[in-house]
Amino acid sequence: MHFQAAIFDLDGTLLDTLDDLADSGNRVLRSLGLPEHPRDSYRYFVGEGLVRLIERILPSQSRDQVTVARAVEAFRDDYGRNWKNRSGMYDGIAAMLEGLAGAGLRLSILSNKPHEFTLACVRDLLPGYPFEPVFGQRPGVPGKPDPAAALEIAAILGFPPAEILYLGDTATDMETAVRAGMFAVGALWGFRDREELERSGARVVADRPEDVLQLVRAGGATAW
Repeated sequence: MHFQAAIFDLDGTLLDTLDDLADSGNRVLRSLGLPEHPRDSYRYFVGEGLVRLIERILPSQSRDQVTVARAVEAFRDDYGRNWKNRSGMYDGIAAMLEGLAGAGLRLSILSNKPHEFTLACVRDLLPGYPFEPVFGQRPGVPGKPDPAAALEIAAILGFPPAEILYLGDTATDMETAVRAGMFAVGALWGFRDREELERSGARVVADRPEDVLQLVRAGGATAW
């Protein structure tokens, strides 16, 4: 298989954002007088958009519409001031992106993070890379695992979905890739484990970013 493009998830795939997400979430909970969560619990809270994150971190008895809306706005405010305190690229991501671009692949980003935060993260933490387009969660566009946005990217790039590699770290990402007809690759350095990635449709699970380069050079065959 000859890949023409690669679509990347953002949090847990290109960027390690877990500390800042957990810190903002716990500050919001503290401000509401609610119990906080360990950092690693946020690995399983994130991935399906901001509202689902807030619903998951709130105690079950506090998930009424008013509390959720209040917490969403509080998170937007806190995260908007603190989103890059401790976030940055995973080791090996820079070399992977440079290698893929050098191999002629078009690069794009699709995240369930709110669109404005996605753009800010790419601008400040992934500067200089030729991502086009970059999509976060946009009003009126269904979030992942709905394949609509992934297929929109394929149409913009002008490539068949089957010739696009999709790299992500959660079941949501793998399901998106499968439903879009793309080549699903799981990022094991991210927030979830191999079992989840394989169960949800990963064709290959990459242990390291450099494995993705090997996969592209091998034309989709496992090369490690």
